[in-house]
Amino acid sequence: MNFEIIDGISMINVNSAVTLALAASLLLLGYFVKNKVTLLDKYCIPAPVIGGFIFMFITWIGHLTGAFAFSFDNIFQNTFMLAFFTTVGLGASYKLLVKGGKLLIVYWLIAGFVSILQNTLGIGLSKVLGLEAPYALLSSAISMIGGHGAALSYGTTFGEMGYEIAPLVGAAAATFGLISAVLIGGPLGRRLIEKHNLKPEEDSAFDSSVTDINVATGEKLSSLDIMKNVSVIFICMAFGTIIAGWIGNIINMGFPTYVGAMFVAVIVRNLNEKLHLYRFDFGLVDEIGNVTLNIYLSLALMTLKLWELSGLIGGVFVVVMSQVLLVSLLAYFVVFRILGKNYDAAVMCAGLCGHGLGATPSAIVNMTAVNEKYGMSRKAMMIVPIVGAFLVDVIYQPQTIWFIKTFVENLM
Repeated sequence: MNFEIIDGISMINVNSAVTLALAASLLLLGYFVKNKVTLLDKYCIPAPVIGGFIFMFITWIGHLTGAFAFSFDNIFQNTFMLAFFTTVGLGASYKLLVKGGKLLIVYWLIAGFVSILQNTLGIGLSKVLGLEAPYALLSSAISMIGGHGAALSYGTTFGEMGYEIAPLVGAAAATFGLISAVLIGGPLGRRLIEKHNLKPEEDSAFDSSVTDINVATGEKLSSLDIMKNVSVIFICMAFGTIIAGWIGNIINMGFPTYVGAMFVAVIVRNLNEKLHLYRFDFGLVDEIGNVTLNIYLSLALMTLKLWELSGLIGGVFVVVMSQVLLVSLLAYFVVFRILGKNYDAAVMCAGLCGHGLGATPSAIVNMTAVNEKYGMSRKAMMIVPIVGAFLVDVIYQPQTIWFIKTFVENLM
């Protein structure tokens, strides 16, 4: 970490170790503030969001005044994201997917349909506003569901096609979506729970033995057992990135590495259930996932640049605002009823706002905030991560490519 003056601005260069330590400190600060400020706890605002926002506003003040600026060596963010999605995959036993049953399929179709509506809304508004199709699509499912990774990938592609500000529009839209996701999801879930006086309950229509699949054994793990569980996470991350690269070459387009990592993890988990290659411990893996998720989101938020939202001008701003309204209204008035109008449905709606506007980690953080206040929804915590991180891509990716080929390439 060092300081230098560049064009009259005090530049604070933060190395990777200090960046990581700062993210962890802001996460703890977020929990502290949340416990002290009743309003934040009441409306289920996640701790990493609180800490990240505090620092985000500090950096914004520095930019606004021209007094100081931060330069982060943020090499760990993608690693923590990969680790989180890998733990999600390792939690996805085939038996678990089967027990998800009808509700899993219904939620998957809902999420896929929402992604189609997002792109349809974006293109429809572009016709009315005179906005070029690439910018409309970057303000739709690409950034809302795909997050910053997809926005960068598609934005770069559009930039090479001649739409020069596409990367900026994608970054701004993804930033707006992420902020909206973590601010809307928790309060929306809370509102549904309070309005309908909902409580966690065991649903007889849902196989209660689902908890037995990933139940903690209660037995003490040896050091070697812990090392094996951690090593498998790293191995799945590595092979996942390789496979994602292969798929990207095949489809001639960027493919999310986290999807590859999670796919490999799902295969490893289910092979291990048959072959018993090592002693898998869900409790350990789940806690690792919880830590990596919170650190990832803290890193993501603290390094966001609020002034990038200046890229949301004119028609682009109208589109992203419409996306937020679309997902929020659908979740509150439609999806909640389709999913059963119960406690689990309310938590899943909080999750939908998360991965429908700001990627799957936002969904998990939203649901965790609701669960911490009102009680655990096992259905939501099982179904939403699997759909948001993996299954929705089966619908979201192909239909997005269709929209690009239909409305972008035909315009060239």
